[in-house]
Amino acid sequence: MSININTVNKFYGKQQALNDVSFSLNKGEIVGFLGPNGAGKSTLMKIITCYLEQDSGKVQVCDLDTLEQNLKVKAKIGYLPENNPLYTHMYIKEYLTFVGRIYKVENLNTRITEIIQQTGLTAEQNKKIDELSKGFKQRVGLAAALIHNPEILILDEPTTGLDPNQLLEIRNLIKEIGKDKTVLLSTHIMQEVEKMCNRVIIINKGKIIDDKLISNFQKNNIDLEEHFRKLTS
Repeated sequence: MSININTVNKFYGKQQALNDVSFSLNKGEIVGFLGPNGAGKSTLMKIITCYLEQDSGKVQVCDLDTLEQNLKVKAKIGYLPENNPLYTHMYIKEYLTFVGRIYKVENLNTRITEIIQQTGLTAEQNKKIDELSKGFKQRVGLAAALIHNPEILILDEPTTGLDPNQLLEIRNLIKEIGKDKTVLLSTHIMQEVEKMCNRVIIINKGKIIDDKLISNFQKNNIDLEEHFRKLTS
């Protein structure tokens, strides 16, 4: 099992951001994590990636405890946060070298060449990051998240602000990556969930309120966007 979350709770002061959240993810799954703003999506993603600690409950990543073995957990995960924090004054290769050294990636130059090709950055590879379009900056963020060949990929709003062509390219890239990794992604674009994911988990007010395979929606002719609206209104 790639990720196992068991009765996780998180408070910000008196406000409960997560309320007894539990679910598991397996290798090869691409799971859409949906919820309105403030539902707890980003909080849970930060807990899984060891940027935050839960107040109670247990989170395991590849059988490693996020509280007790956080450095080993971080080595298993590639994380693209919502605001995609990049050092925009750096060149693409320079930035990926910087990230790769943090992860102590072996044969780093070879790995950078591989990941640039995989993420479709070959034509842009000699540019500074601040010269790139939003779509290519997202690719750089994905390349940095993948540089150490993690088993799990956590993506927080990876397609926000992209034009239709960029959406298609990033979607196809995530689907390809998901063939041999576990991917958990948050998005507000329901059509992207239906086209990229094989499962959807819906959270509202800190609680998991639905967890279904995308095939169940398709088989029963259920509109995901309408279903989401009913559950979260």
